[in-house]
Amino acid sequence: MVYITRLISVTNFAVASSALAFQVFVLYPWHNQLDEEFGALRKEHLKVLDAINKSTGSHLTPVESAHPRKGSTLWEMFSGR
Repeated sequence: MVYITRLISVTNFAVASSALAFQVFVLYPWHNQLDEEFGALRKEHLKVLDAINKSTGSHLTPVESAHPRKGSTLWEMFSGR
């Protein structure tokens, strides 16, 4: 019975260690790469939006500044603020 308990503990440690290693060495660097690519995409989007504004004479704004996220938190939704 002691051997089964020890085997389960070792298996649990091995699975947890491999999951942590995967997060640290694969997912975290990939997250940084995606963050950089999204930043570049945002800059390109703003550049295109500015070019459209100049060519049409209209004033288009990015969605974030045009529509603030009012009421997005639970507190704001239920308190009516």
